[in-house]
Amino acid sequence: MTRLNRRPTEFPLTMPDQPFAQRAKRVRGAPASVLWRKLFVLAASIGLTGIAAHEMFEVLSVSGLTLLEWALLVIFVINIAWVAFAFVNATIGFLAALGSLRSKPTSISPASIQHARTVIAFPIYNEEVESVFATVAATAKLLAGAPGQFECFILSDTTNPEIALQEEAAFERLNAEAPADVAVRYRRRTINHHRKSGNIRDFITRWGGRYDYMIVYDADSYMERDTILRLVCEMEAKPHTALIQTIPQLVGGESLFARTQQFAAALYGPVLGHGLAWWAQNEGNFWGHNAIIRIKALAEAAGLPEIPGRAPFGGSILSHDFVEAALLRRAGWNVEIRPELGGSYEKGPPTIIDLVIRDRRWCQGNMQHMAVLLRTKGLTWTSRFHLITGIFSYLASPLWLIFITVGMMLSLQNSFLAPDYFGDGASLFPTWPVIDSERAFALFLATMGILFAPKIYGLLYGLAAREWRDSVGLLGTVKGVLLEIFLSVLTAPIMMAAQTGAVINVFLGRDSGWAPQNRNGDGYTFGDTMRHHRGAFILGLVLTGASIAISPIYAAWLAPATIGLILSGPLSYWTSRKSAGRTTKNGGWLVSPAEARAPESYRRAQEETGVFNQLAPATLGQLLLDRAKLGQRAHLVDSFWPLARHDVHPPLAMARARADRAKTVEEYISSLAQAEAMALLNSTADLEAVSWRLAPPVHANRAARGLRLVPLRNLQTELASRLKAGSGDVS
Repeated sequence: MTRLNRRPTEFPLTMPDQPFAQRAKRVRGAPASVLWRKLFVLAASIGLTGIAAHEMFEVLSVSGLTLLEWALLVIFVINIAWVAFAFVNATIGFLAALGSLRSKPTSISPASIQHARTVIAFPIYNEEVESVFATVAATAKLLAGAPGQFECFILSDTTNPEIALQEEAAFERLNAEAPADVAVRYRRRTINHHRKSGNIRDFITRWGGRYDYMIVYDADSYMERDTILRLVCEMEAKPHTALIQTIPQLVGGESLFARTQQFAAALYGPVLGHGLAWWAQNEGNFWGHNAIIRIKALAEAAGLPEIPGRAPFGGSILSHDFVEAALLRRAGWNVEIRPELGGSYEKGPPTIIDLVIRDRRWCQGNMQHMAVLLRTKGLTWTSRFHLITGIFSYLASPLWLIFITVGMMLSLQNSFLAPDYFGDGASLFPTWPVIDSERAFALFLATMGILFAPKIYGLLYGLAAREWRDSVGLLGTVKGVLLEIFLSVLTAPIMMAAQTGAVINVFLGRDSGWAPQNRNGDGYTFGDTMRHHRGAFILGLVLTGASIAISPIYAAWLAPATIGLILSGPLSYWTSRKSAGRTTKNGGWLVSPAEARAPESYRRAQEETGVFNQLAPATLGQLLLDRAKLGQRAHLVDSFWPLARHDVHPPLAMARARADRAKTVEEYISSLAQAEAMALLNSTADLEAVSWRLAPPVHANRAARGLRLVPLRNLQTELASRLKAGSGDVS
């Protein structure tokens, strides 16, 4: 018999908006971070930037600096500062990652977590139902018999009626699959205020008091049982810690692009993650998923207000995770990044186009952090730096493009324009812009060295790690790094162009919206791919033509960027193919440990997918025609509408109004917009009222006999005609 896991009795916590302009009360006794580590990273980054800036100045100042040369120098210094910090972070992370290879994981004490109550939260938004619910089923079964008390709670923000009904059918199936000691719950919000952060906040303000901790999954997250238990154990041992963030590895990639990203994350991720954890210490960051959170701390200190103004800079904070981590730290809570825990996975975008689409939303969210930095008092300098790095991760692309453009303008000026560089004193000859070519070449090699150093560190880490040697092998690791570097060099200019466009759109006031992510599939058609990358293609042609006009040597120097841009369409299409991914996998290229030996959490989720492949969800029409089905789904519908007493939800009001004008169920359904149909599904009372309004009371028997459906007001006429015809069935 199927267990009925209804939503539990609400146990609300208050989660007030945190004011930007007021300092929060700090929690006393939280351990402080070691200051010298941060000062060392800062000093090393500034020192390296200073050396590079001095060399660039010497390159340009052979005969004095012109205005364009000053502009080139300033932009170079800004860009190289970002590269220098990444190099310092990777160097430290490489040493820390090597040290972690010799350390042994601490043991888990069941006694320390058996009284902790932990919820695994699955915020979803119009996702692929089979995959998500299979992950929930696998996670629940992994935790069966575990010490402590665990529940899985699906927090749906779905706005598509068909997907919503699939979720309901999948949840009923899930009830039959879940273990008895791990409850699974389902809640679909009626109104999607503030997107994902609002979804989590609704859960906390209604059920947060039931739980001590919350582990947040994304729709494509997977975590090993041991990792989950360790996270709870760590939180129990550290009462001043509000959040522990793992470093998720990518898994399940099938296309060539997905496998490339998966390989890079597995090899370079530990290096970068250990570096970040080393200097950030108790002032880490949050990436929105694959992390454990102390619910009380999040409720007290991290309620997000809206940013004044309209989107894209105002409104709901899209990249909420960075801001939540900063607010937790402002209140004195520790936020930790723990790369050594392992056992944390997620899926990556399968194509370049999907990565670009996701990046548009992330870009807008990170640009909103400018307002957070300007408005928020009391943030620690480390938290501010996290926000700045997020902003600059997108500003770096237009800055590099500006650097290339200014350099090209300078070269074109030298080649084609009449000189006008006379000094203040008398001179028979103009001062031409001249650069020290030998010094420029040396600086270029040094820049490339620190730019590619993280990849070399990753290779050395892979060669040293037993996990890589046993599952991938030394030759496989080297082959993978070579192919990954080749593909990353070609795709980097594509992402530069795409992120530049995203930044421009934000500053032009264009809202990116919040589209569900494509996590599977075999890419886009060739025509769609070419159309998507036409901007990058045109940019590549322009840069190529200008560089050839300057000199063949300059064109060769710029070729890595221009070739990637010109080939962006074919390259994007080719890397999106699963066939290309299979070919490289069969050849032993780009194989990561998680692909060679699939993690148990991912493997079991894939096995569970078959359970949800043959769902037969009811349609809206069937629900209106069968009030028995309406009653069976009533427990799945959330009755909470976040409306003031006299407020009206426009889509629901329109759905009610259309029922008064429709004559049949078919006519009514065809008249509904998607938002109106969704609102109707979210209101059991209105759905029943429309059913009684439009459908005969005993329609099921009539439908079984192939009789046409008639509106309720014509029922009397229909009965009379049946009696006159001598039919014995007047039902």
